[in-house]
Amino acid sequence: MIQDKHREQERLAAMTGRLLARPMQPAPNIAPLGLQSLGLEDTERDALLYVPKSYQPDKPAPLMLMLHGAGGNAYGGLAPFLHLADAAGLILLAPASRFNTWDLLYGEYGADIAFIDRALTQTFSRYAVDPTRIGVEGFSDGASYALSVGITNGDLFTHVIAFSPGFMAPQKRHGEPRIFISHGKWDNVLSIDRCSRKIAPQLQRTNYDVVYQEFNGFHTIPTGVARSALTWFNKKGTER
Repeated sequence: MIQDKHREQERLAAMTGRLLARPMQPAPNIAPLGLQSLGLEDTERDALLYVPKSYQPDKPAPLMLMLHGAGGNAYGGLAPFLHLADAAGLILLAPASRFNTWDLLYGEYGADIAFIDRALTQTFSRYAVDPTRIGVEGFSDGASYALSVGITNGDLFTHVIAFSPGFMAPQKRHGEPRIFISHGKWDNVLSIDRCSRKIAPQLQRTNYDVVYQEFNGFHTIPTGVARSALTWFNKKGTER
């Protein structure tokens, strides 16, 4: 009966884009470092976790949820920060969308939120995560999803990083996460004029703390922009 009630709560939360997972005291087991699969799915649409070499159970680490673009996968989701994670001491969690892209892009929240919640719950149960330094990042469709999920769950995520987003559709505003947006001036996939040049001012008008960067480029994440976003995350990480 209790289990059925919990499942119903999870289902209703997923439909509204809400994540129930929260950082906790992890189990006192030896948890592996480096790149690993969470084993939540038997298919290639599983989630990947990267734990930096510097991780220590008695020192909660920052965590970034990484969301790939349309047609992507979990490994692709890790790409922007994978080569920077060890130096930053940053845990990276990259789920794969259930279908070609994220559920909201098909019209509503659901299966992807439920899967992300499972991935976060498992990660929190194994690793010590700093609750004041939890971010969600995405590129393209993943950036649109990061903005939407990040604002809907701003009581979990302290930071949102959106590389070349197309739109945002939060279910409801919770908390006040800080937001970083970048976009290429010559983007021929998601026009900067129709997308970020409208999104960033809209967020600023509703009192979000927004850093907005345009760069000379197309639909991509330049290494310098990725570094800039991570520097911003680390600099603001101790403030809430």
